[in-house]
Amino acid sequence: MAGHSKFKNIMHRKGAQDKKRAVLFSKLSREITVAAKMGLPDPAMNARLRAAVITARKEGLPKDNIERSINKASANDGANYEEVRYEGFGPGGVSLIIETLTDNRNRTATNVRTAVSKNGGNLGAGGSVSHGFDRLGLINYGPAAGDAEKVFEAALDAGAEDVTSSEDGHEIWTAIDALHEVAKALEPVLGEPEGAKLAWRPQTMVTVGEEDATKLLKLIDTLEDDDDVQTVWGNYDVPEDVMEKLGG
Repeated sequence: MAGHSKFKNIMHRKGAQDKKRAVLFSKLSREITVAAKMGLPDPAMNARLRAAVITARKEGLPKDNIERSINKASANDGANYEEVRYEGFGPGGVSLIIETLTDNRNRTATNVRTAVSKNGGNLGAGGSVSHGFDRLGLINYGPAAGDAEKVFEAALDAGAEDVTSSEDGHEIWTAIDALHEVAKALEPVLGEPEGAKLAWRPQTMVTVGEEDATKLLKLIDTLEDDDDVQTVWGNYDVPEDVMEKLGG
């Protein structure tokens, strides 16, 4: 298991699915509202909102919830959220970038710091680990989009920079400012993506052993359970044999 991409599968295997689904829906709704407030409340005219809506639909967020989240922004209703990023280290020296949307910086900072420190990690200053990542656009497709060759050719024609394919699907990487143009160009060929967003791609990976992997997965699980935490990115690589021992 590398980085962030496979974590959702592990999350569901670990049980408590209903609770996690409620947390996920809350995060998706929050991102839709923030995206709509930052631009026009029309997915066709707002690239970030379109990406948020695509992801929400793929995750099963009901249409009524999506429309309600957009309307909150239009009516200037509800809390005002700001984006806050935390950087630090997890077990085994893994670098972590934790992205949040919060209406209370103090609450979020306390929760994130507590989760990290109680699970074998520590937070650093801004920029302490992000220099080891590249800021890129990421478009996700499932295996049904086609084989690696088909997806690679489509991505190349659309202007993508790189493609990573596995049995779990395809990750298409783009320059930041090309993300939504590439995503739009891919749809006629591969269909609607499972997600399109800005991402942090690690420049080097850290292989994590069984003991550190156990602590790391608990840390990520704790962070993901927090409503304010949107995404956790890391440069960890957990070997398959270790994942099997951990029940992943």
